Amino acid sequence: MDGNGRWAAHHGLPRTEGHKAGTRSARAIVTACRKLGIPFITFYTFSRENWRRPREEVAFLFDMLVKYLHEEMDSLVEQDIRLHVLGEWSALPFALRQALKHVCAKTGHCQSMTVNLALNYSGRDEIVRACVRLLKQGATPADITIQRFADSLDTAGQPDPDLIIRTSGEQRLSNFLLFQAAYSEFYFTPVHWPDFDETRLHEALEEYAQRSRRFGGLDHADANNEAP
Repeated sequence: MDGNGRWAAHHGLPRTEGHKAGTRSARAIVTACRKLGIPFITFYTFSRENWRRPREEVAFLFDMLVKYLHEEMDSLVEQDIRLHVLGEWSALPFALRQALKHVCAKTGHCQSMTVNLALNYSGRDEIVRACVRLLKQGATPADITIQRFADSLDTAGQPDPDLIIRTSGEQRLSNFLLFQAAYSEFYFTPVHWPDFDETRLHEALEEYAQRSRRFGGLDHADANNEAP
């Protein structure tokens, strides 16, 4: 969700106002995806690298997230949306950990949609943690399969992402779902995240719908053109 700070600067506002606007966009996109019947959505909320930001900004982000969780819990339950967290919880502030545990527990029974928050998340770290889990389980080289490894990731039981949207002109993966994104489609837009609304989401989905996903194989047109 890139571009909160740049959006704020463009409007002559402090960066904190950009993060507030970004939260409103996240709420709108969740609602839009729920209406469309999209069963899984992941927000890259705070990476392990984001700790390098000014301490005051990091504290503001965590406080804002605690407030957001408290405000949205009833709405999540009403919409039958489950909250799930990707990443390493232990380094997060106590108040945020408690809020996350509370909302995850309250929405644990919801089945229509899952919203993942990637918090203190790193794709490389997730892969390492999956390896550690397997070793602790006593897995041998012969036991390791792609499926068993996937079941040891933070996204266990979820499908790989079909589409990854990157806002504000950024065109890199930035340590996001490295294992899961092997065959994801990418959509890059110069629009800053606070301006990424339901209309922009439909534009991204319409472009995605035009793509042919072959997963290393051939589509029907390619197959028909192959020489016998």
